[in-house]
Amino acid sequence: MKENRFKRAIAEGRPQIGIWSMMREPMVTEMLGQLGYDWILLDCEHTPNDEPGVMAMLQALSACDIEPMVRPSCLNVAEIKRLLDVGARNILVPYVQTVEEAELAAAAVAYPPEGIRGVSSVSRATGFGAEPGYFTKAREEICLIVQIETREALDRLEEIAAVPGIDGLFIGPADLAASLGHPGNPKHPEVHAAITDGIARIRAAGKPSGFLSPDQALLEDVVKAGCTFTAVDIDLPLLRRGALARLEACKHFKG
Repeated sequence: MKENRFKRAIAEGRPQIGIWSMMREPMVTEMLGQLGYDWILLDCEHTPNDEPGVMAMLQALSACDIEPMVRPSCLNVAEIKRLLDVGARNILVPYVQTVEEAELAAAAVAYPPEGIRGVSSVSRATGFGAEPGYFTKAREEICLIVQIETREALDRLEEIAAVPGIDGLFIGPADLAASLGHPGNPKHPEVHAAITDGIARIRAAGKPSGFLSPDQALLEDVVKAGCTFTAVDIDLPLLRRGALARLEACKHFKG
């Protein structure tokens, strides 16, 4: 089996820079995969992406020097199973708030007797049956990240981090801001403090931490706090900003 370089890197504390993808277009995914980022997040929570679409994007990335991560729509065992079977190896589970939810996420990515992942011997993940040792080795190369994005999750952060099978924790700034009473304002001082404190607590718990923001100043602060894998922008707003900038630069053509 191919080694999961992303999982090894964050376990060893080596910083990894990522890009967040919301666009359901394999050619765009392939282009992003060629830019030099360490990892890319394929999002199914806030997009129309589904398992066939994710598989197409994973296929587009197969020749790229990048590690894909996939976020399911929610903590859905059946959806996670299908994403794993089409070839996802890095899973980011959103909105995990309790130890019990973290335990369910861990069970979803492991085969029995340790977990509850369904067994298919001919999935894309197994090389369509060409990888006979997959069932005993798969969990070693699967990386499970859970998202901490509510006040309740922050209160239980150390307990969640201690759950066996959790390979890292990710602070979600947008939902956290809403949970703290500041929807749409992740730059609020209370939210900023909660983010950097959460990152430091994850590091103190001995686990890698992740974060997403296009705000360079905030990124600098979370990296100083100990963030290991950082997504520095999102493809859709990147496209929008670029298109708007070009429009503004050329409006004088109209006189």
